[in-house]
Amino acid sequence: MLIISFKATFIKQVNKLEKELIDEVFERIELLKDEGNHKILKVHKLHGKLSSCFSFSVNYNTRIIFEYLTKNEIVLLFIGGHDIYK
Repeated sequence: MLIISFKATFIKQVNKLEKELIDEVFERIELLKDEGNHKILKVHKLHGKLSSCFSFSVNYNTRIIFEYLTKNEIVLLFIGGHDIYK
């Protein structure tokens, strides 16, 4: 089971989301804790300036970018549409 922490920027971005989407975000974060669900969440390594990071899907439009701190600990960095990759 992964330990998940949150950057302040992530919290600020989540607070700007609609209530229904916030509920969906935290459901997906719970799924992320079990590495067996990573295929369902479409977890993938990023490239370019975000090459140390990974991403997963909340829904068709919303993605979360995260980084591994250790093998069992991650930090959630950003949430948003595809424009968060820029």
